[in-house]
Amino acid sequence: MSEIAIHLDSIEATQRLGASLARLAVPGDVILLTGALGAGKTTLARAFVGEIAGVEEVPSPTYTLVQAYVSRAGFDVLHADLYRVEDPSELIELGLEDGAQTGVLIIEWPDRLDDALSDNRLEITLDFDGVDGQEHRRIARLAAHGSWGERLARISV
Repeated sequence: MSEIAIHLDSIEATQRLGASLARLAVPGDVILLTGALGAGKTTLARAFVGEIAGVEEVPSPTYTLVQAYVSRAGFDVLHADLYRVEDPSELIELGLEDGAQTGVLIIEWPDRLDDALSDNRLEITLDFDGVDGQEHRRIARLAAHGSWGERLARISV
């Protein structure tokens, strides 16, 4: 497992990180986004989906739980927000396991899952940095598993 920390001094930096990750994603990848409310999970996920699927409107799947897209390369991209899930058994019908086999998943609130879904996963924890009291100052801690380990060095913001 490889790990790095990236300071995000603006919303735009969070968006650049999401777009950078999208350019490195391949079918079979799972990206897990953890962090407090307001830490930037949805901002990062929207930038990721916008870049990989070439779409401008990326609504939060808070109520639908999963929103599906087709990547520019033709594989499925599933954006899931599991905040409202109370029991992992609720996830069976969402198709996340199938999506992890043939497409790319980006999942907010992955603590609601039973397992990590893929060996090729990138776990991202977003948190407030607290430096200088800047409202948008965040830190992203990235832990790469499987093939993400070699791709981690190519991430830029």
